[in-house]
Amino acid sequence: MADKKAFDATFKTLRGILKPYAKRLGVQDDKPNQYTVSLSDVQDRAGRPLFFGCVRKGKAYVSYHLMAVYARPDLLKDLSPGLRRRMQGKSCFNFTTIDPAHVKELEALTKRSAAAFNKASLKKILPW
Repeated sequence: MADKKAFDATFKTLRGILKPYAKRLGVQDDKPNQYTVSLSDVQDRAGRPLFFGCVRKGKAYVSYHLMAVYARPDLLKDLSPGLRRRMQGKSCFNFTTIDPAHVKELEALTKRSAAAFNKASLKKILPW
């Protein structure tokens, strides 16, 4: 069973990485167990704001999802082996606790992702 205090602290830290982008992109969910940021000026095929990233507190992990690395895997080229081991799938990082070095690396990755995930660059890769 996961330590609730560690999960809460990890969630708060990861939420803090996404929060600076909320004003420019838009908050879709802000709940005690999930914080989601989406692009308000770009929609998916169903007409919803395009998902940028989120932090979600689950039973076993606190997950940090960053859609830009799914669309642009080249953003991961300088990822440290330690953070790469935290990846599950193509755009999700799982944590029970978080190392300050991983925080700095995720901050830089999120910044690069926000720069790459803008309306002009998305028009080149989205099929709709």
